[in-house]
Amino acid sequence: MNEPGKSDKPIVPAKPAKARATESFWELFERVKQAEGRGLAKENGKDADGVLPPVGPAKQVDRTQSRIGQGPALPEDPHSALDRVRQAAQRDKGLKFTSLWHHVYNVQRLREAFLALKRDAAAGVDGQTWQAYGQELEKNLKGLSDRLARGAYRAKPVKRAYVPKADGRQRPIGVPVLEDKIVQRATVAVLNAIYETDFLGFSYGFRPGRSAHKALDALAVGIQTKKVNWLLDADIRGFFDTLDHEWLIKFVEHRIADHRVVRHIQKWLNAGVMEDGKHVRQEEGAVQGGSISPLLANVYLHYVFDLWAEQWRKTRAAGDVIVVRYADDFVVGFQHRADAERFLEELRERFRKFNLELHADKTRILEFGRFAAERREKRDEGKPETFNFLGFTHVCDQTRLGKFIVLRRTMAKRVWAKLQVLKEELWRRMHYPIGQVGQWLASVLRGHFRYYGVPRNSRMLSRFRDAVRRLWHRALNRRSQKACLTESRMTQLATRWLPVPRIYHPYPLERLAVIIQGKSPVR
Repeated sequence: MNEPGKSDKPIVPAKPAKARATESFWELFERVKQAEGRGLAKENGKDADGVLPPVGPAKQVDRTQSRIGQGPALPEDPHSALDRVRQAAQRDKGLKFTSLWHHVYNVQRLREAFLALKRDAAAGVDGQTWQAYGQELEKNLKGLSDRLARGAYRAKPVKRAYVPKADGRQRPIGVPVLEDKIVQRATVAVLNAIYETDFLGFSYGFRPGRSAHKALDALAVGIQTKKVNWLLDADIRGFFDTLDHEWLIKFVEHRIADHRVVRHIQKWLNAGVMEDGKHVRQEEGAVQGGSISPLLANVYLHYVFDLWAEQWRKTRAAGDVIVVRYADDFVVGFQHRADAERFLEELRERFRKFNLELHADKTRILEFGRFAAERREKRDEGKPETFNFLGFTHVCDQTRLGKFIVLRRTMAKRVWAKLQVLKEELWRRMHYPIGQVGQWLASVLRGHFRYYGVPRNSRMLSRFRDAVRRLWHRALNRRSQKACLTESRMTQLATRWLPVPRIYHPYPLERLAVIIQGKSPVR
């Protein structure tokens, strides 16, 4: 303090140093707080999210010291806010969140959702494209945020489109309007903070940090390291088209008590589709194509299948059981055939309760595992059966040293279907410049190799490249009735433009070695 008998020294808040480029928001605020000589405001009870008091920075008081009362607060980092939600969800598995919608209409989160969308994606029924919306991005996002905050946002029908399937059929998908895509993606980012703490480890489909190859590796490791002799290869018939809306909302409300979030989910479910100029309202199912559909599918199957399967193998199984699920495709491994048969029978009853049905042609029990070949040979039943999962045919095989492994090869149907599409496209691009077609084919092959480039699949990769080379050669020969492209010239073009096969993925045990040391990846 000032010395007696002398005038008081002026006490003036120090000016904080200029913010560094690498300095976070809260580091900057801490320096501002120290410079102005004050701390954070105290806060009791629940926070704005309807959860326990936050761990970390709380709400701030007015930055002007001479002013009493509340004033404008510094903006809260949306990522820190989701961290608090995630921590609360982790602490209490039965906690219901009552205030989440303000996280969705946060402008920064909407901006991140917009930037994460595909630039060349098809437009919805309103014709709005990513480029056009981005010309006045901040204005559009501010208007969207305001409409979401005051309840004026309306979901629009999705445009129906069809994509070919490997079996020759057409898969119906929906193309939402751009703003629906933005809001759905922002909503998924918020809900993932909760549901990623709930979902079980054997669920891999459409989850952050998880991929189809991790599911494939988990399945291979589970078969090779666990006592697995029988497999249930299952598929749900028309899963996305038969989701029961009433059950789905009940499942969502187990964790989400914010009526605004639930109401918007209902809006997207009931928005319907536009096909041939007609609006068709949907009473059940979730249209594939939007960002919200995969999350809702995982929520539905989490309560219908995952939790039930986890409890079943702990209380009903007589031997080892492994489970790997990717969206509506799942494989369950059993040590005993009796367990497999009982599981399938009870699963059918379980699904029937929730308006689901197993596909009769794609659901079967087969003998598979390290002893399958030996046992079937003794019974004169030939080689073990194979099964398809996520684009690969799984085969019982052995290494040169006689050790059992799961061999994964590209599904023949997938290769044939892809070659048919390439044949038609090469015909359409017959008179394009050779370099332009070569660049396109190179991108196709690289994408194929990146997905199917797993160990011991080099032969199928080489066959696919050779087939593409023959199709291109045939298309080039049809450019003229007189000229004929020689084999040597075609070899030069293939060497120049068609990349050679490459294995991009490690062996399953190598990828999951760290996980296996602590906990089984298929638990």
